[in-house]
Amino acid sequence: MTPLNDTQPFVLTDYSHSQRLHIITLKQEIITAFNQEALKWNIQAIEFTPFLRFILADLLDSLCHNQLGYCLKNIIMSRNKGAFLLKNESQASSSIENNIKLATAISHLVGLPNFDAMSGKFYARFSVNHRDNSDSYLRKAYQSLTLHNDGTYVEEKTDFVLMMKIHEQNASGGDSTLLHIDDWQDLKHFYHHKLAKIPFKWQSPPSKGIPQSIFHPIFIEEDRQGKPQMAFIDQFAHPQNKEQAIFLYQLQTSLKQDKNKLSFSLPVGSILVIHNHYWLHGREAFTPHPQLSRELLRQRGHFFD
Repeated sequence: MTPLNDTQPFVLTDYSHSQRLHIITLKQEIITAFNQEALKWNIQAIEFTPFLRFILADLLDSLCHNQLGYCLKNIIMSRNKGAFLLKNESQASSSIENNIKLATAISHLVGLPNFDAMSGKFYARFSVNHRDNSDSYLRKAYQSLTLHNDGTYVEEKTDFVLMMKIHEQNASGGDSTLLHIDDWQDLKHFYHHKLAKIPFKWQSPPSKGIPQSIFHPIFIEEDRQGKPQMAFIDQFAHPQNKEQAIFLYQLQTSLKQDKNKLSFSLPVGSILVIHNHYWLHGREAFTPHPQLSRELLRQRGHFFD
């Protein structure tokens, strides 16, 4: 694929409320060319043939003068950054199929998505609606999704999380929340707590499709700089005694009350990618509406060796 003649295929800016979060805007002509070239593969082909996902990534990177993948990896691997929000100039009018292909190209420029037991694919699509009978806060529209890391209950490494909003109607509230671990005001207190490196039991509800439980500490191995990394989610932690329960409750309360938490609305078609062990993420509650509807796409995986 020959790169387009445009000298700047994407624009890189900082988020207004945090220099840790980069905003990347892909130019309209890049998206148009990518969608046109990607027509030769339907979604079933992408799901059934793993190497085609890398071909999509290479296609997008080639259209961006082979600059995009380098840029994304530099951001996501940086301790001081570790997150980017990708937008495109035509995101509101993109089809769901085009959105899935674009998200797949982005994830495969960063790393390799894990198998998602909930969906049986390398990605998951899930809805948030007015009524819900699920067993997880993930789909509970009127319950806030507290700050957490993904993949706490699986054996696979979960280095990154990609989240894309692909549809939304009658949605007020439901803003995304983020907190970088280094901005957490109580980090030192909890990191040096006597239970910080004690293995906790983690088990997901039946809907996740992972029946077994695993054990690991909340503060997993340090990064290459010797700084803390986290793997925590309140709903899936199963304390084995009162002392562990109190520690978990105090940690959850601290995260909820932290003043450095970011809160913002994601436009339809936008893609948020975070380093899963540098950032905690969540979602605020929606304002009740009988026709509320939001659909999200998620991919999560590990970095290339």
